[in-house]
Amino acid sequence: MTNKTRVGVVGAGYLGRFHALIYSRMPDVELVGIADTDAGTAASVAAECGCEAFADGRDLLGRLDAVSIVVPTTAHLEVARPFLEQGVHMLLEKPIASSAEEGREIVRLADEAGVVLQIGHLERFNAGVMALAGRISRPRFIEAHRMGGFVERATDVDVVSDLMIHDIDIILSLVNSEITAIAAVGTPVLTPHVDIANARLEFASGAVANVIASRVSEKKLRRIRVFEENLYQSLDFIEQRIETARPRPRPGSDWPEILVEKVDVAPIKPLDTELAAFIDCVTTGAAPLVDGRVGLEALEVALQVKEKIDL
Repeated sequence: MTNKTRVGVVGAGYLGRFHALIYSRMPDVELVGIADTDAGTAASVAAECGCEAFADGRDLLGRLDAVSIVVPTTAHLEVARPFLEQGVHMLLEKPIASSAEEGREIVRLADEAGVVLQIGHLERFNAGVMALAGRISRPRFIEAHRMGGFVERATDVDVVSDLMIHDIDIILSLVNSEITAIAAVGTPVLTPHVDIANARLEFASGAVANVIASRVSEKKLRRIRVFEENLYQSLDFIEQRIETARPRPRPGSDWPEILVEKVDVAPIKPLDTELAAFIDCVTTGAAPLVDGRVGLEALEVALQVKEKIDL
């Protein structure tokens, strides 16, 4: 008899392999198996992780307490449905679905089953993001850049669903106010989908966010800058460093000096942290940091951004 949480992974691709490897190292988790339509890939990852391999995710039904779904976004509802209907707790990679309708159905199924549904917005578990969130009170202007070179993974979706949605989710959590207006431009470059995009989000609080995402850029850039009254903060995701600037009274002068501070953030492994948080929610019943409704809100905003891009 064991008290370990029985977990499976559906999808043995690039990211699914890492899910399986991390679960296989968790002392309180039993990695039951990994499934993939490519039987050879599933067998290879299973051998690496010391678990069983399956050609069909449904073969894991009845064996699990929790599952990671790491398949193409277009297949999320189809793959997730049988697990949710059988009451299996789920970590579903982002975005929650390829359409708002499918995303709402996934949330409904999870609610009906009373299970944990966590959406894999990995950047919420970035140490720098968590540190920045704790330092912000009332943002007025936010600028986010997420740019990098072309890779063949995730080309079934556009750059808004692939990359920009990370920053949309972070910005929504920081501002915590209703969006009142969206404007956006973008264009395909290497794929049939939009590969570079810019969006402007306006909020009821008066905050404004400018978001740029590209998967066809020469240099890699991951940065978010937040302006508040008398305070500027910038996070470099890659360097894991927060830079702040604030005015400080200058003796004998009518004008303040600018006090600049650099804060190094202790690095963590975001995926390890995300999966550990998921297992904790499964075992304790705590609500996930990014639950189905949060993931659905990020998707709905991303879809509105795509609608504004006039091709």
